Amino acid sequence: MDFRELILIAWEGIRDNRMRSLLTVTGIVIGIAAVIILLAIGKGAELETQKQIQSLGSNLVYISPGSASSSSISAGQGSAPTLTYADAEAMRDVCPAIQDAVAVYNQNFQVQYAGQNTSTRITASDPSFADVRNIKPVKGRFFNQADFDSYSRVCVLGDTVVENLFGEDENPVGKSVLIRGELFEVIGVMEHKGFSGFQDTDDAVYVPLSTGYNSLFGTNASTGRIVKNILVSLNTADDVTPAEFQITNVLRLRHKIIAPMPDDFLIRTQSDLLDTAQSVNRVFTMLLGATAGISLLVGGIGIMNIMLVSVTERTREIGIRKAIGARYVDIMMQFIIEAIVLSLTGGLLGILLGLLGANLTASLAKWTTVVTPDSVVVSFFVSIIIGLFFGIYPARRAAKLDPITALRAD
Repeated sequence: MDFRELILIAWEGIRDNRMRSLLTVTGIVIGIAAVIILLAIGKGAELETQKQIQSLGSNLVYISPGSASSSSISAGQGSAPTLTYADAEAMRDVCPAIQDAVAVYNQNFQVQYAGQNTSTRITASDPSFADVRNIKPVKGRFFNQADFDSYSRVCVLGDTVVENLFGEDENPVGKSVLIRGELFEVIGVMEHKGFSGFQDTDDAVYVPLSTGYNSLFGTNASTGRIVKNILVSLNTADDVTPAEFQITNVLRLRHKIIAPMPDDFLIRTQSDLLDTAQSVNRVFTMLLGATAGISLLVGGIGIMNIMLVSVTERTREIGIRKAIGARYVDIMMQFIIEAIVLSLTGGLLGILLGLLGANLTASLAKWTTVVTPDSVVVSFFVSIIIGLFFGIYPARRAAKLDPITALRAD
């Protein structure tokens, strides 16, 4: 028998059992579509995370305090009050690889305006914070050195805070908001940045660090003007290694750290953050792919099930074909081709449904989805392999039937 004849016979077998074949194909369609959609979501999350980290600025180094401990129990990195504003000033003065260093103090407070209030993150920093972080005001301005030196009670609002307090139509610039019982004049609104990880970067209010010390946080020169972290911008991307070396030496000298004492600070670069985020996203994508793979496995089992039922129902047909000269390989190929046709049909429809589903997910759920050519190609070949793998056992069973016994079947 030639290959074309085998395909026609296989197609007749599928057509004679339309409903069962349709249900089997549906299982493959759902499995393939789930793989493409979930992998697209995982890849989209990876690219979105990369974009968010890069949007923080270029050539950045993050310095956070060490971990506080009580009774040998660590409270986690960043919990110890080991960094001060003077540390940031020292870095600017003595580290040639550094372009700028800004100290940052964050704390959550209620912000009120005209009966509306919202709990948000107050970010106090230097006037150059916006440039280092690569964020710009879309209305008004960011606070300047004169505001910083005069302890001005001015603030710049993030997009989410504006929406929560003022709505979409009212311009907040020139208005006053209440922060911890103190009135602050709104002098600007920052551009929309969106989410970074699980944090809304627009849910923030920016104030001068000097004003924050005097009016909000309760820290002053006598306590060393403690900061939560220091953000450093470098001259070039090639300065990462010398900058880490210089920062480490400055902080060890200022904090009187002598070997073998451990450092009471942590230095991380953008590449470190990106590597960590990508590792997490890769695990996330693998879990999504594995979850979708279960659907494919179920679809494959469905193919094997329908083929076994088909062998049982067509025992007499197999016996007749063997009696008139059909070989072992002819019977074997007939049922394998039938299984492959089912899985291939499901695979092609699943790819179309997956592409459509990924686009719908992006438009309706507002998630970033990226369908890669690899996921489509792999899904196509997986559909063929499923038909081949799960079709072999029923095909062999059909091919091994004794023709005399098969002819006696009802």
